Amino acid sequence: MSFQFAVFQDKTGISESAAYRFIALFHQTKGLFRVALAGGSTPTLLYTLLAEPRCRDSVDWTRIHLFFGDERAVAPDALDSNYRTAHETLLSKVPLPAENIHRLRGESADLDSEASRYEAEIRTLFRGETVPSFNLVLLGMGADGHCASLFPHKASLSVHNRLVTPAEPGLHPFVPRLTFTYPLLNMAKQTLFLVSGADKAETLVQVLEGEPRPLDLPAQAVQPIHGKVTWLLDKSAARQLSR
Repeated sequence: MSFQFAVFQDKTGISESAAYRFIALFHQTKGLFRVALAGGSTPTLLYTLLAEPRCRDSVDWTRIHLFFGDERAVAPDALDSNYRTAHETLLSKVPLPAENIHRLRGESADLDSEASRYEAEIRTLFRGETVPSFNLVLLGMGADGHCASLFPHKASLSVHNRLVTPAEPGLHPFVPRLTFTYPLLNMAKQTLFLVSGADKAETLVQVLEGEPRPLDLPAQAVQPIHGKVTWLLDKSAARQLSR
């Protein structure tokens, strides 16, 4: 598994580094800057930092398109909605055109149709690319080794003929989900994993230094074909790594 990693004192250090990398990558990119946001609690501080004036005013938000790497099957205003978290911390606080926000509709009664709709929306913005290549994909990792909503030993791990797929419940809240698949994740130009907390340490060392076991540790299978993966870790999460 080829990767780079950096270790910080805490989640604040992770988030500041991620914000810097977001802005630097934006300025290295010509044309549209297309990003897939992560869900869960870890990226919340990153989104808050990006909305602060020093970050907010350093990029042209009209060039940025934000997608969601996964979503829970809940209403957009539900406490467990990834969209709600991103909206409250970032989307409502930056001059991002409404048409540049691409929401996964977790409240849809037909998640299979919603996955197809979202895939079509992605392909429209990436017209001309056989498999869309995001400029940046943000991911977290759970203590069970999952990323996005790709959970250990679930059917979604073996979906290779779609870019977005419905996914089975994995952790609380135990509701169905929608998620990017590996074919889409692995075409990203840059991938940032944001991982914090002592509860991730044992799993992290298995993911980064252990034998390949992607069915047990889905995060291991995020290996972009042409892009780079960087893991931003705090000391608690990284404490068992050998280097």
